[in-house]
Amino acid sequence: MRNNLHSFLSGLSLTVVTVAISYFWLDRPLSYLAHNEFAQWYGFHVMQRTPEFIEIAAAMVFALVAYRVLLRRPLSGLMHTLLLSAISLSVAKMIKDQLKFVFGRTWPETWVQNNPSLIRDGVSGFNFFHGGADYAAFPSGHMTLICAVVAVFWLRIPSYRPLYAVIIAAVAISLIGANYHFFSDVVAGAFIGWCTGWLATLIVDGDRPLPHQPAASASEYTR
Repeated sequence: MRNNLHSFLSGLSLTVVTVAISYFWLDRPLSYLAHNEFAQWYGFHVMQRTPEFIEIAAAMVFALVAYRVLLRRPLSGLMHTLLLSAISLSVAKMIKDQLKFVFGRTWPETWVQNNPSLIRDGVSGFNFFHGGADYAAFPSGHMTLICAVVAVFWLRIPSYRPLYAVIIAAVAISLIGANYHFFSDVVAGAFIGWCTGWLATLIVDGDRPLPHQPAASASEYTR
């Protein structure tokens, strides 16, 4: 229990420091670079939509699980993992929506409702408890959702961790490259989503090995 709390507090501290450093020294230069060099790359716009498809998949998982439960059919280990990841995604979505309201950060570009942005208006700050879609950049919702799902698979089926890492990296790079989010938005979203998936797994499975500890084999979670 203490190891888990220590891991959470360490991750939270590292995230806060990284977000602060990014806010003062990285966010603006990276946003201008993305706007000038990469924002028009079609591939970035495609990859950053991955979490939206995962939301649809999560709804389908709920429906499939409900169908099997109604028929009193047992759920496989993989089905349990899919259900837990869908629950993690749903919880993470509620958390990030509330945090967006709390922080009220403006966007890198002007996307919706003539929103103020760094590129058009030179603003990139926080407006606490402002509310509204035009003040909802922090944390990144897409990064939160993808990490909430991947964290569950990372812990329960560790054999495919290289693939999971590629998925997370692809979404993060696309969000920054297409200038949808500042770097600090992505970092915060990754932490929130990962913690949600990790804690959901702890609640259901008990004290499994943490990501930096030796993990059990995939067969233990899928049989």
